[in-house]
Amino acid sequence: MKLVVVSAGLSVPSSTRLLADRLAAAVDRRTPVDIQVVELRDLAVEIAHNLTNGFPGKKLAAALDAVAEADGLIAVTPVFSASYSGLFKSFFDVLDKDALVGKPVLIAATGGSARHSLVLEHALRPLFAYLRAVVVPTGVYAASEDWGAEGLPDRIDRAAGELAVLMQGLSTTRPASKPTVVPFAEQLAALSVTGSA
Repeated sequence: MKLVVVSAGLSVPSSTRLLADRLAAAVDRRTPVDIQVVELRDLAVEIAHNLTNGFPGKKLAAALDAVAEADGLIAVTPVFSASYSGLFKSFFDVLDKDALVGKPVLIAATGGSARHSLVLEHALRPLFAYLRAVVVPTGVYAASEDWGAEGLPDRIDRAAGELAVLMQGLSTTRPASKPTVVPFAEQLAALSVTGSA
């Protein structure tokens, strides 16, 4: 199975990328996955050009294809002005409107204060619901004070477990030859039949 991680961190090193890596590793511990990381920082110019001319550059096209072909997605953004970053939103704006239909997605964000933790519910979850993705119940927010504190590793493990279960359940419902959009009701039925729920 293929897991794609979209990280919108801007700095190097980046707490956003650190959270993304920890989430991906936690999924891989539950079920072996091929992990591909998409660093939006490296695609910023191509994303801007695509917004203005409608054509993706070579690197952006490869990233968009990777997201569309993934069995699961982890999407992590830093918080800017109480929401996701503009770079993060711009990437999903240029993604094909049907690319995430039925795809399991784990949402996560980083910020300087715990006061922004609701960004998961008021910004990220509605965005991916609009894109018709299947968003796992547990989102992960990491404020500066969460690193090295109790609680964050448990939230990471819980969210990763939920994503792994969805990815495993969905991989049994579609043929290996080509990806198929599976309606949400059928996904839930498949999970209950396999006992993975």
